[in-house]
Amino acid sequence: MARKPPAKAAPKAVAPKVAAAPAASADSAFIRELAQLLNETNLTEIEVERSGLHVRVAREVHVTTAAAPVYAPAPVAAAPAPVAVSAVATAPAAPSGPDYSKHPGVVPSPMVGTAYVAPEPGKPPFVSVGTKVSAGQTLIIIEAMKTMNQIPAPRAGTVTQILVEDGAPVEYGEPLVIIE
Repeated sequence: MARKPPAKAAPKAVAPKVAAAPAASADSAFIRELAQLLNETNLTEIEVERSGLHVRVAREVHVTTAAAPVYAPAPVAAAPAPVAVSAVATAPAAPSGPDYSKHPGVVPSPMVGTAYVAPEPGKPPFVSVGTKVSAGQTLIIIEAMKTMNQIPAPRAGTVTQILVEDGAPVEYGEPLVIIE
């Protein structure tokens, strides 16, 4: 009896090797952009969550007796110093000024950036105290990531206070203008 040759096994499918996307370099580029934004806007901290990546970039600020602040890098690791507990009660710190965030006519900053009260240096400001504005009229511009964003009046009224200086860094939710 003749033997049959063994059946050949079907060839195995081999998946092509795909190189992993360089996520680490994209993340480090994003962190570098945040650090650059931190320097450009003179902010002390930026915290962002994007695509499952949570990043906080911060630096420690030391203010000298001179007019300009001196910036120093944050320490790499520091253990908290023990705190002595005293039986003497201390009074809470007094607020540095009125809290305009609860004012009914406040216009808060919708973003982090640098506020400008005029369209360009040397030009008159968009509004001043006493200016009557209509809804949608530009009050201030905020530069964020090299983009100028117009901040419109949410309603008609009279500007009673401008709470930011030209070229000052602003945080999200910080009061900019009071309209009554």
